[in-house]
Amino acid sequence: MDSPWEAGRLTPGRRPQVLFGRMYEDHAVELALFPPASRVLAIASAGDTAAALARAGHRVTAVDINPIQLAYARARVAGGPTVTGTADRLMAIGRAAAAAAVPAWRPAAMAQFLALDDPAEQARRWRRELDRPLLRALMGVGLRPAGPLAGILRAGLHRLVPPRFDVVLRRRIEATVGRYPNATNPWVWRLLLGREGPGPATATAAAPGADIEWVHADVIEHLERAPAGGYDAVTLSNVLDGPPPAFTERLRAALRHALRPGGPVVVRSFRDRPPLAGRALPDRSVLWGSVTDVAIEA
Repeated sequence: MDSPWEAGRLTPGRRPQVLFGRMYEDHAVELALFPPASRVLAIASAGDTAAALARAGHRVTAVDINPIQLAYARARVAGGPTVTGTADRLMAIGRAAAAAAVPAWRPAAMAQFLALDDPAEQARRWRRELDRPLLRALMGVGLRPAGPLAGILRAGLHRLVPPRFDVVLRRRIEATVGRYPNATNPWVWRLLLGREGPGPATATAAAPGADIEWVHADVIEHLERAPAGGYDAVTLSNVLDGPPPAFTERLRAALRHALRPGGPVVVRSFRDRPPLAGRALPDRSVLWGSVTDVAIEA
């Protein structure tokens, strides 16, 4: 399929790995958008979105091309432990480097920042204390596609990183903390501190008897084999980051076949311009340049 996700690895090597120990997707997007009791297709990833949809009463098919990631998500949703995936380790390295360079990024100080609940004050603190020249220099070296990241990632995966991602990510963080209270935003806690915030935890385990089917498959091939109109809604994470245009067009055709007319499709992307046109959706999770309800024409 010529997708960068086929190998099941972010780093060089042959054996698939757990890439994501937890997800950085605000599943409140799907919960607000999908009709009640929908038949939903989701990318399995770390299981968070599939579990949230199942808890809300949806019938979920969770698909992943990486068998190791799929098995992990299934075990985690059944109550198993959260492990550290490759992406989580890379994020932890970045947080440690930021903490070494800027005191406000040290865990105790960051926890105080994340406990705030006034977006205006959060934005001021971000600009005054966290977005410092040393951080900008560090991110400029570490996050640009031609920097060290290119040497860590498998060949071709550096294309997933937008140009000047250091600047892009800093702007996304500032926009998020300036719009949503940190104290009640679990996604900003995950990204900036690497752990869950206080108060009610972001539940991962599904309710007993939750309706989740776990499928090891390429998502396009699964959609092509599905009954016509068999899904009411689809959430695809960022599967369109990296593949060539032919992959996007084949996915569009597969969605047209497997999705009921007018059914919602959520697509996330690191890019500011979404890979498929549609309606922009609100999002608290910082990382994404676009979260879109894609219009799939009949």
